[in-house]
Amino acid sequence: MSSATTPEGIVAPTGRRPNPRIAQWKRTWYFLRGNTLALIGLGIIIFIVAVAVFGGFQNLSWQAMTEYCGTNQAGGGPSTCSLGFPSICTYPAGSAPPGPGCYQTPANFPSVIAPTWTNHPLSSGPLPFGALTENPTQQYFFNTYQGMLRGADWSLIISVSIVATGALVGLMVGAVSGFLGGVVDEAIMRLVDIFLSIPQILFVIIFVAVVETVHPDFAGIGVANSDVIWLIFGFIIVWWPFYARVVRGQVLVVREQKYVEAAQASGAGRGRIITRHIVPNSVYPVFIQMSLDVGTIPLLIGVLVFLGFRLFSSPYFPEWGSITALSVVQLQAFLQTCQTGACVIPWWQLLFPGLALFLYAISVNFLSDGLRDALDPRLRR
Repeated sequence: MSSATTPEGIVAPTGRRPNPRIAQWKRTWYFLRGNTLALIGLGIIIFIVAVAVFGGFQNLSWQAMTEYCGTNQAGGGPSTCSLGFPSICTYPAGSAPPGPGCYQTPANFPSVIAPTWTNHPLSSGPLPFGALTENPTQQYFFNTYQGMLRGADWSLIISVSIVATGALVGLMVGAVSGFLGGVVDEAIMRLVDIFLSIPQILFVIIFVAVVETVHPDFAGIGVANSDVIWLIFGFIIVWWPFYARVVRGQVLVVREQKYVEAAQASGAGRGRIITRHIVPNSVYPVFIQMSLDVGTIPLLIGVLVFLGFRLFSSPYFPEWGSITALSVVQLQAFLQTCQTGACVIPWWQLLFPGLALFLYAISVNFLSDGLRDALDPRLRR
């Protein structure tokens, strides 16, 4: 870097000033990397995104899980698959394996196949996460691994779209309401109160049912994709008021700060003050709320599917919350088998979807908590 001599004889450096945004990113990373839990959360999120990207390049259905059939060819008998689904060689417990690459199922439960990992040689087999059974007494089932792989895409797309859009709308509405105050603030807050009084789950159910009946195909993208769009819209309508109220309370504090008064004294307009001073210094509570909401969306979807409400075009839609609900629906049927002395509990179809939801929720919580501490100078330790 070159230098120049001032009239006072002080040597002042010359050259291009560093980009303030890059400097801010470097400071954020400096404080973030000191938070172990935040780094763990970041690592899990990167892994989930990588799984979603990998799943996007696989030849899997986007709207429904692929159904398979267990052939039960014990003793060299003929295949009993008649619906044209892909088949996997199975045989009931107590009989000899009909050949290599066949997997054992409990007696009288031809669709219950445990994870097909083998050590000699090391292989994942066709069902690395086991079978997701439609009916334990029938031979048809779903590949849990493929559903989880495609579910990473849909879970990220749906939850991030709802939370990000709701947070953005709530942030702008809350910032305008808190900064302007007076009649504008009173009118906006009463509107927020109206939306907050609407039961979220009930509204989403009614909204999705009505719009799917009146306008099933959104912008010509197909009924299956339209179901997802309407579901996202339904959640956004009842999601933004929470962010608006949180941001409005923060703005009431921020607008009294000295730098806001200085901006007003320098002649800055309201729009510039809101976008340059109010909003950037009011986003910290939003990170906390977003961390809670991102992991909540798949859980709410799972609850609705479990209760029997139709949210997607297919009842076997590959989304983590929906897959978890499907596994729980069959749990009662499996528990009844314990009363007959032949207890069959397919732990894998409960473990893997539940573990995915848990890691997704906890990783976002860890990362957003670390980002809050890194971005807010008052919270840096």
